[in-house]
Amino acid sequence: MSDTQAITVESLKADFKTQFNTNSVGTYFAPGRINLIGEHTDYNGGRVFPCAISLGTYAAVAPRTDQTVRLYSANFPKLGIIEFDLTNLSYDKKDNWANYPKGVFHFFKEHGYQLDHGFDIFVNGNLPNGSGLSSSASIEMLFGKILTDQFNLTIDQVDVVKIGMEVENKFIGVNSGIMDQFAVGMGQKDHAILLDTNTLKYELVPIKLQDYKIIIMNTNKRRELADSKYNERRSECEEALKRINTVFKVDSLGALNKDTFDEYTYAINDDTLIRRARHAVFENQRTGLATDALKAGDLNTFGKLVNASHVSLEYDYEVTGKELDTLAHSAWQNGALGARMTGAGFGGCAIAIVKEDHIQDFIANVGQAYKAAIGYDADFYIAEIADGPKKLA
Repeated sequence: MSDTQAITVESLKADFKTQFNTNSVGTYFAPGRINLIGEHTDYNGGRVFPCAISLGTYAAVAPRTDQTVRLYSANFPKLGIIEFDLTNLSYDKKDNWANYPKGVFHFFKEHGYQLDHGFDIFVNGNLPNGSGLSSSASIEMLFGKILTDQFNLTIDQVDVVKIGMEVENKFIGVNSGIMDQFAVGMGQKDHAILLDTNTLKYELVPIKLQDYKIIIMNTNKRRELADSKYNERRSECEEALKRINTVFKVDSLGALNKDTFDEYTYAINDDTLIRRARHAVFENQRTGLATDALKAGDLNTFGKLVNASHVSLEYDYEVTGKELDTLAHSAWQNGALGARMTGAGFGGCAIAIVKEDHIQDFIANVGQAYKAAIGYDADFYIAEIADGPKKLA
């Protein structure tokens, strides 16, 4: 089992003082997320089934009297303090990770919220960097919480979630859906969120895994969402939908079921586009079935659907790669009830549902198989399902 860095209110306050030579007035946390099933469906108008996890991003904050925002991340110490002004909130490549919080400031202002002073903010996170556990959404929702709290703003949490997606789409330039921000922003302990990304209707579903645990398996292969084939997959799905619309009017791939998809597949007339669209349609159906199985306490069916999700992502959507496939396939061979990649793919993490008394053997065996195939270690964590963003002290 891999250790994650313990970050406490006391350590945040002390580190803040070291960095900024003054005292902080508040500390905050926002979680990362995993998605149990429903991958690459959120931008296709489908359903997703994510949950927030106890790993995440922390901050200590002190207001300033001027318009300057100074940020320091313990995760990027070589970058030092990154500084920008509330009067110039445009994207700047040299600001690196700070473009995510900068984007949150920008869109809060654009939506008419008064931000009349800057801050000194110290950030530290224990989400493995580039792991696909949504460190960017965690940062966005962390800063959404900071601004909402520090300026006493009346803003619905779903609107904060939407601002997070605007940051990704319009500021960073990643054409992502709303799942990550929704999972992080609306998370509730011991619950997953069944979210219809078309309507934003959602249901909190209790996660009762009996004597099983969810294990996060980190490939330790970094994945950069903006540089991956994410936008390419999205445009392939849009093209498939456009072709279907020449013979059958439908708003999104998520609005199709297996039968209607089969009926109108001929209109797509391209092998690659058919496979991409088939994943989007079938995965959306699987997500509903998996939720029903979990509610009924039918963990075997839930596990089989999780496995089917990975197979579809591997062969139809082609977003897995050798590292994620090695983890998922090894997990299947070592007694996991279900295992699949989670997140955008191309590296990052997979999850496995494993019997509690088998966890140590599972990690040893899967870890050994992974190192033999890939040449370096994977990391393993037990996923604790957690609440969304909060003020700590």
